[in-house]
Amino acid sequence: MQIVAHRKLFYILSGLILAASVLALALWGLKPGIDFKGGSLFEVTYPDGRPEKTEIETSLAPFSVDASVRPTGDKGFIIRMKDLTEGEQTQVREAVSFNGAKRIVEKRFDSVGPLLGKEAVGKSFLAIALVILCIVIFITFAFRHVSEPVASWKYGIITIVALLHDVLVPTGAFAILGHYAGFEVDTLFVTALLVVLGFSVHDTIVVFDRVRENLRVSHEARDRKDFSTIVGESIEQTFVRSINTSLTTVIALIVLYFIGPEVTKHFSLALLIGIIAGTYSSIFIGSPLLVTVEKWQERKNP
Repeated sequence: MQIVAHRKLFYILSGLILAASVLALALWGLKPGIDFKGGSLFEVTYPDGRPEKTEIETSLAPFSVDASVRPTGDKGFIIRMKDLTEGEQTQVREAVSFNGAKRIVEKRFDSVGPLLGKEAVGKSFLAIALVILCIVIFITFAFRHVSEPVASWKYGIITIVALLHDVLVPTGAFAILGHYAGFEVDTLFVTALLVVLGFSVHDTIVVFDRVRENLRVSHEARDRKDFSTIVGESIEQTFVRSINTSLTTVIALIVLYFIGPEVTKHFSLALLIGIIAGTYSSIFIGSPLLVTVEKWQERKNP
């Protein structure tokens, strides 16, 4: 298949995307939500009809509470703010009711301390690291009988490269969106990254498993096919399946993003970006890297 023959082009494309992601993270970083930095969360509904989001933001602006306003349901808002004192909470209640001009129903007014926020950050990074480690151990074990021309542990290393690609792309995208559109990351964003890792490694294993099977068939038939040919055939055999599986998920996520509740929009967007990146890396990065590693070995050990 032409994917293996033109693998350098796909490496360059991925390199440019990753460079943009890393640059965005270095320049702007991620904008942490209340789950990570601590603060207050106020959920309120308007039984007589919800005002415009801009009206709420304008009403809260004089109090400098760093408010992030999101609609929820048909009549409510979820407002995320910095940590507030009791006096500031009273001011916020008056502001969102427009000094009593609109009737409100307070659903919740919660506070998350900075210590809990730091704990959430630590556990999130730990969860992602443990998932990647477990995936690599599993792949190394699953492909333990594959020793030629690429050792099983190298399948695991290549998987790490693909997974880092799949995490960095949506993370970089949210760094850009956070800078220009005020998008915040929270524990749902971390959940989306974990789902992306699972989805991506599934696609990668499908192709790797076909490579393993085709290697076995080639050895039994003693046809001595070139390794790049075997990898190309394996990609070709699994290409339609991978694209169709991802496409059905992408369609569902697009629908969820546009007509789903406001609270899941960022979650579905992170999943959408990550799954597209994961499908791309499984087909155009992970599998061709097997050929690249094999070529390096040939040059090192002629």
